[in-house]
Amino acid sequence: MGWPELAPWWLDEIRTDPAYVDVVDPLLTTLLHPGPGRYLDLGCGEGRLMRVVSAYGATVHGVDLVESLAALTPGPSVVARLPELPIRSGTYDGAYSVLTLEHVPDHRKFFAEAARVVKTSGVLAVVVNHPVWTAPDATPISDQYGEVLWRPGEYFSEGVTEMPAGDSTVVFHHRSMSALLNSAADAGWSMEAMVEQPHHELTDQSGIPRLLGCRWRRVGW
Repeated sequence: MGWPELAPWWLDEIRTDPAYVDVVDPLLTTLLHPGPGRYLDLGCGEGRLMRVVSAYGATVHGVDLVESLAALTPGPSVVARLPELPIRSGTYDGAYSVLTLEHVPDHRKFFAEAARVVKTSGVLAVVVNHPVWTAPDATPISDQYGEVLWRPGEYFSEGVTEMPAGDSTVVFHHRSMSALLNSAADAGWSMEAMVEQPHHELTDQSGIPRLLGCRWRRVGW
């Protein structure tokens, strides 16, 4: 089952999980520092975060694979399969992507395409499931004393995992943190900030990172 068929599950997910409003939205806005200017939402879905960012005075356009979701966005959106961006180079002051990059098969081209469409000195903010969570066979385990530990699985591979999504599954493409950061640097992005957050509800996993957020600046060569 592809993302067009999973659209109803996604809409229900964002309606019922408070983590998006309580955790994800503040993390993005802290990293992005949105303001007046033109921003591109990479993997915009139905446009929830377009509304959040536009509230800071930004003009926001979206890109999403699913036409039925893109049709719900509050601003203009392009239907395209990331990392392809049918957009003119140097068009935007900034771009952002939230819980999307881990579903994109080619992360290197993702960073390169984002660098192409964002102006020199523009910004890119990305929030993903932390790489320790997306590694194949990674999982929390409890020892005989009740302490929660983390099994890293195949952390240094670039494998995939499938996780439940309603009656189907969603594919997560795993990359180590070094693979992500080096790919961004190779594409011309200079890191300005990185945030790691634990699970917002599971106190017994407070020492295990759950989300990774990064902010980069587009540098000229």
